[in-house]
Amino acid sequence: MKIEAPLHTDHQLDQLAGQFDHWRQTRTHLSERIPHALWDQAVALTATIPPARVAKQLRLRLADLKKQMAHRQGCAAAVVPRPLGFVEVPLVPVEFARPEAAHLELSRADGTRLSIHTPAVLLALDTVVRAFVEGRACCN
Repeated sequence: MKIEAPLHTDHQLDQLAGQFDHWRQTRTHLSERIPHALWDQAVALTATIPPARVAKQLRLRLADLKKQMAHRQGCAAAVVPRPLGFVEVPLVPVEFARPEAAHLELSRADGTRLSIHTPAVLLALDTVVRAFVEGRACCN
């Protein structure tokens, strides 16, 4: 049974093969390790293209590609996403509130994002930021 990859995936594989060729031509010495970014892209393509085909087109050893795939799966399993929780934020007293609108966007290293749009700043933003960065489910 033959698995057909979408055209855009084939195009991505061709583009990545070009990046590998460029890296091979510009590396400073032959024993230089393949950059993590190239490995990440190669492993990502194995989700839709058979690993043997990816390895062949990128001129990699299949065993090395499979080792990278296993390593990335182990890393992904080690990062357990936290369940989303409710964060209670106390209101700022009215005399300290500013009448202008607020737009706040935060992101953590684990990819969690927070975006707040509010017509008036009535939130204790330091409490929101601290709770978000620390990953707490509740603020008091």
